Parts: sequence; C-alpha cells; structure tokens
Amino acid sequence: MPKLIVVTREGDESPLEAQSGLTVMEIIRDAGIDELLALCGGCCSCATCHVHVDVDWIGKLPVMSDDENDLLDSSDHRVETPRLSCQLPYNDALDGLRVTIAPDD
Repeated sequence: MPKLIVVTREGDESPLEAQSGLTVMEIIRDAGIDELLALCGGCCSCATCHVHVDVDWIGKLPVMSDDENDLLDSSDHRVETPRLSCQLPYNDALDGLRVTIAPDD
C-alpha cells in the first residue's frame, strides 16, 4: 500500500497507509493525528490543516488556488512550500509524499 510520511510538530515521523481518492488531510485525520485540526472539514475555509510539503514533492502537486493562497497568507508560519492538506488529493503517484504539520497559529 502507498505511504504518506507525516512529521508532527514535535518531529515524530510516521509512515501512514494512504488510499487514493482521499485527501492528505483525510489520511492524517483518519490516522488519529490530532494536531491537524481541519476545523472546516476540507472546505478550504480555514487554515487549520496547514502543512509544509517537502520541496522535492511540491512540483508533483496540483496548483494552489487563489483561495488556498489567501488562507495561507494569514499564517505566521508560512514557508516556501505551504499547502492546505485538504486541497491535496492523494493518488498512488504520491507514494512517499512527506509533509510536516505546520505550527499552530
């Protein structure tokens, strides 16, 4: 089964089994990693599922929408490769994708 690698805010790394058709947010949430709040449930109306994507993967992801970009602009922890995990549909081509949960704003 394909894997999604998640790094928590404390630096703990967990390989999660990842199913195509789910979003990165859903995979993390379903694995019980509570620090990814995802308060809006994936509607792209908050930034509580903010992750930092490893630079090697950023070009393999869908282009960021203006709405997502605007929400990420509100974060004090935006880095070069920010994304909202609810806006990242997972597929088998992303096997090994590594994301770090952004600090809480």
